[in-house]
Amino acid sequence: MVLRFDFEKDTPLFLQLRNQVVLAIARGEVKAGDRLPTIRALSEESGVNMMTVSKAYQLLAKEGYIVTDRRSGAVISGGAVSGGISEERMEELELHLAELRLRGLSAEEILILCRQLLEGFKP
Repeated sequence: MVLRFDFEKDTPLFLQLRNQVVLAIARGEVKAGDRLPTIRALSEESGVNMMTVSKAYQLLAKEGYIVTDRRSGAVISGGAVSGGISEERMEELELHLAELRLRGLSAEEILILCRQLLEGFKP
């Protein structure tokens, strides 16, 4: 898994890291038991502050995507993440769908886009 940070983007770096890890898991690029780089190693390699990497790892652990241990570091967790979809995530999804409709896409075109994206994710 190659992590890339866009320092010009409005998205905070910790969220960029979190989002890339989530996508890598969904796409099957990393599997349960795979280790992520240590906070220090990723910080040095990417030029991102250690606290930023730590914040991303803490968020990923809280959401159930990784487990952390002082001895083994950050490891991709096994199994599905529980908890369903939060109200906040539903609002984000609704906003994205509204933006697509306002850009002139039909419901069928949006569904086709969603299917194309979902095909890239592993079951």
